[in-house]
Amino acid sequence: MHLEVALGDTAIAVGSGDVPVLATPRLVALFEAATVRALEGRLDVAETSVGTRVEIDHLAASPVGARVVIVAELSERDARRVVFDVRATGDDGTLLAGGRVWRAVVNRDRFLARLERTDGA
Repeated sequence: MHLEVALGDTAIAVGSGDVPVLATPRLVALFEAATVRALEGRLDVAETSVGTRVEIDHLAASPVGARVVIVAELSERDARRVVFDVRATGDDGTLLAGGRVWRAVVNRDRFLARLERTDGA
């Protein structure tokens, strides 16, 4: 995945700081999106995955206009859990952030049915 940092991606825009650089919460969202994309075609049609844990080190700032490359590599998998090593680099290869993302593999219909039973409606 690629991103050119825009005003909407900044710490100011998402409320996580007061400087116009790529926000850490936005970076987390990009990492999760990359893991979802990496799982495309690897799950049964009745399955989906949900995020359960994220660990990242945000190492360097990326100003508006910077180009960021996001990579997610599958590092562990069992029947119900997948773990990805993730990283963000600049165009020049500078490591901007790195970490891990855990996702649980669930049956989509059962997952949604549980939500309907607990929504209080």
